[in-house]
Amino acid sequence: MEKPHINDACIDSNLKAIRTDEQYRCAIKRKNNRQLHKANYLKGGRKKKNQAPHTVKGFRLLDRVDYKGNTGFIFGRRTSGYFDVRQLDGIRVHVNASHKKLKLMEPASTLLIERRLAG
Repeated sequence: MEKPHINDACIDSNLKAIRTDEQYRCAIKRKNNRQLHKANYLKGGRKKKNQAPHTVKGFRLLDRVDYKGNTGFIFGRRTSGYFDVRQLDGIRVHVNASHKKLKLMEPASTLLIERRLAG
């Protein structure tokens, strides 16, 4: 058996383990990773918001979505209803995916898990 990083767990203790062709990629993402207000105040000392609404067209940041058969996570949202969909390693599924072509697979959580075939 080869000794790449993915095989370390099998080599260590379980010699009867059955190999699969799947890999799991996990990432822990913060929930509050955005600037809430602009740095400069408006006239009258009011703060201007620096973000899109929390939920746009039923989707929010880091939701797992399906776009034309490709699975990804929402990394950018726009108030117009278009989203930046990427995989966890940064590969873009689509830069400007319309909310009409997205299907929600799993709501956002702190722990993101992506399953794909090894290759």
